[in-house]
Amino acid sequence: MRYKVTFVVGLALGYVLGTRAGRERYEQLRKSAREVAQHPVVRNAAETAGHNGREFAGKAFAAVSQKVGDAVPEGLAERVRGLRDRVGGGAEDDWGTSNT
Repeated sequence: MRYKVTFVVGLALGYVLGTRAGRERYEQLRKSAREVAQHPVVRNAAETAGHNGREFAGKAFAAVSQKVGDAVPEGLAERVRGLRDRVGGGAEDDWGTSNT
């Protein structure tokens, strides 16, 4: 219960401080976040993390499917196959980044 109350108090405090900061500060923060996201180092790190995550998901799915066999839902199997294709295909991810 203590954690719920702490969360609600933090949420309320964030809302109040956010509304006091105003639109100008919001736009300033948004511009800074966009600049950070467009930095080549950040983009490459995000792409590497996404690639590693897709690769790990494929390996984990293979290990689990060997143990449980046909009990893996077909929807999950389709999703993992799609991720495997993206890893092997070298296509751009949803963020539009490429490792160039």
